[in-house]
Amino acid sequence: MATDRTTPERARPPGRRPLPAEVAGHVRELIISGAVRPGEFLRIERVAEAVGVSSTPAREGLLILKSEGLVRLVPRRGFTVEPFTRQDVRDLFWAQAQLSARLAARAAQRISPTGVSRLEDALDAYQEAVDAGAADRVADLGHAFHREINLAADSRRLALLLGSVVKHLPNRFYAAIEGQVAATRTEHPLLLDALRRRQAHRAGALMKRHILAGADRLVEVLEGQGLWCDEEEPPDRARASAPAGAIDGLPPSS
Repeated sequence: MATDRTTPERARPPGRRPLPAEVAGHVRELIISGAVRPGEFLRIERVAEAVGVSSTPAREGLLILKSEGLVRLVPRRGFTVEPFTRQDVRDLFWAQAQLSARLAARAAQRISPTGVSRLEDALDAYQEAVDAGAADRVADLGHAFHREINLAADSRRLALLLGSVVKHLPNRFYAAIEGQVAATRTEHPLLLDALRRRQAHRAGALMKRHILAGADRLVEVLEGQGLWCDEEEPPDRARASAPAGAIDGLPPSS
């Protein structure tokens, strides 16, 4: 059932993200997908209307993005979109790769037989989803496989640090990476084998390579969506090619 964008804040169902985080997630995706471009102003009232919140959580959500370097607060004018480059993508994935590799190495040392069984089940379900052509489920199970490894590492602080890195990109972009089946279908079984054999160094190296390759795949996805087309086009042309309503109206969140 579609979400009612006019739902009052007090009537929102329990379990949803805090409103500022919901705003940040919506606008983060607009920025990284190229729906809004560097230098464009994000009007608080338009953001609030698009997400279905009041101006206070809308402003707080934009302040979250300011802390991430995705927007800038211009005194007496408001928030403007900062550039998001290919190097930004690669830097985020480099940081993710270092932390994920460390977690995988620790998981290889600490994983229980039950943990191995859960990974085997996740991998079997992943292969079944691939065979069935269930793209959304393929992506979800790819995420689940990584979560199981991070849990097996039993390293809460590292996991928290990893979470602070991955939140800089919308979930659907990670889903696009996991959804590229050819690489993941090969790499996940290798990771499982290293964990099963308790080969910490191999597990870490495989995980690092797996994550870094994801940066290249995501750059391809974002290039295909025209995120960096304004590097080759005049500003007016790039602005004209943005989806209708994306500049000031902001498309409704989904």
